[in-house]
Amino acid sequence: MKVTQHLWFAKDMEAAVGFYTSLIPGSSIHWISGLPADTPSGPAGSVRIAAFTLGDQRYMAIEAGPLDPFNHSFSIIVECETQAEIDRLWDALKEGGSTEQCGWLKDRWGLSWQITPRLLGELMSDPDQGKAKRVTEAMLKMVKFDIAGLEAAARG
Repeated sequence: MKVTQHLWFAKDMEAAVGFYTSLIPGSSIHWISGLPADTPSGPAGSVRIAAFTLGDQRYMAIEAGPLDPFNHSFSIIVECETQAEIDRLWDALKEGGSTEQCGWLKDRWGLSWQITPRLLGELMSDPDQGKAKRVTEAMLKMVKFDIAGLEAAARG
């Protein structure tokens, strides 16, 4: 049994998939093709589909015109080891999109991402409840995550 996430794009699916796979190490596009038959979304060849991998996650994508827009109910979380990784992904994904609290942003296609430091989960689940609370309170005030700021909050 295999589990694959599926993304529906109104337009520009190939650009989005190419962009995403260029950002995340270990990613690749497996194939892109047009559906060879007429569909409710358009004539043969107008509906495009793709299979790709982002890091260690499998995805399919379709470009078949507008349906439901992306929303916060689905997001892609990328756990980063360093501030440089956070900065690189944040800056690339926010271009043409919008940023939000707590490490969330929407890219130019409207897809929600959470760009987080791996360390955040460790700090927030620390058995020292005072430390976990300070880190959580610091996290809630951040837009783009700042690892040094989270570590400072952990230290008190």
